[in-house]
Amino acid sequence: MDTPSPRTASSHRGLAVMLAALSAVGPFAIDAYLPSMKEIGERFAASAVTVQQTLTAYMLPFAIMTLWHGAISDALGRRRVTLVMVALFLLASAGCALAWSIESLLFFRAMQGMTAGAGMVIGRAIVRDVLDGHEAQRLMSQISLVFAIAPAVAPVLGGWLHVWFGWRSVFAFLVLFTAAVWTVCWRSLPETLPVERRQSLHPGYLLGAYWQVLRTAPFVALVVSVTCNFSAVFLYIVSAPAFLMDHLHVSETGFLWLFGPVTAGLVAGAWTSGRVAGRITPVRTVGWGYGVMVAAVIANVAYHLLEPPALPWSIVPLFFYFGGSALAMPSLTILALDLFPTQRGLASSCQSFVQTMGNVIATALVAPLVWGSALTLAVGQAVVLALGLAAFALYRRIPSRAPAIATPPRAAPHNGT
Repeated sequence: MDTPSPRTASSHRGLAVMLAALSAVGPFAIDAYLPSMKEIGERFAASAVTVQQTLTAYMLPFAIMTLWHGAISDALGRRRVTLVMVALFLLASAGCALAWSIESLLFFRAMQGMTAGAGMVIGRAIVRDVLDGHEAQRLMSQISLVFAIAPAVAPVLGGWLHVWFGWRSVFAFLVLFTAAVWTVCWRSLPETLPVERRQSLHPGYLLGAYWQVLRTAPFVALVVSVTCNFSAVFLYIVSAPAFLMDHLHVSETGFLWLFGPVTAGLVAGAWTSGRVAGRITPVRTVGWGYGVMVAAVIANVAYHLLEPPALPWSIVPLFFYFGGSALAMPSLTILALDLFPTQRGLASSCQSFVQTMGNVIATALVAPLVWGSALTLAVGQAVVLALGLAAFALYRRIPSRAPAIATPPRAAPHNGT
């Protein structure tokens, strides 16, 4: 196995940071304003359920558009589509900061959702454009390592901005953050998809390709596994105000109690995934991740069956669960994308669509049912994980190959980047 040169390794680290920042824009927009939800409801005379719908208004367009970000980048190039989508997200964030009613906030949140997924979807495709095998797994793990900071920093920073300057400052900060990300990408993001490898946006081809991808049993099993693993994490993220403020009695500035361990667990899992890349198989790495997650959910349910919620014991099992999830996710993603080596952008879109729809279900349906107590949250997490484990077990039992996708009409040449 060849060892990458110091210059190549440094280049990969820089690309990992850039792609992680792009991927973090979307989750940051989800988490940063969670501590401000109560004030938003008071200022706009909106109920808690209506304010909660600002999450759904974001997630549904996010899910729908993830189906298209990858396909568009397969046709027009990675760099061009990324820059346009990040710029549109910036404008939508400015609209949120200037919102004059709950209806206008819902509108601009939907606009954010339509554009926020581009960085995550296209970033995965870029990794597979430039690297193969364990090097791709290692870079994906580095991205996950940097990306893990966003869920922790966002609500903590959002809580302090809320206390100091009010809820609008959270979206104003998001405008500044997005502008910085766009500037770095404009200066440094390479075009990794040559013109001769680009695919067509022909509607007939796309419909056929989506149909082939979404009916491929190994791919669907892997994507459902990824989706359930992360939805079990997302359940706690969207329930954070109830879990922390109602059950554990922390203040708006105390969200670090949850999101600190989230970050630590995700960083530990992603670091471990990168370290074992090339030493053990991706399937075995996923198995280790599931072992950690299963042990964590058993401990979480057992504690809340026997004891009332309390710090830090209600948080400790979550650290290990998030670590196991981050250990498994890069390998699950690589296994899924490798089934479609010539349509990675489209396959990444399909994965993101299914994963985001899982998050929509967690946000709109599951979370309100289980956030009434710490015990019901723990049980809900265990049930969602069981579904993910069953999907991975199914993947192990079926042939791991994908049907060939018909050759598309040749894409029209696109000059420039």
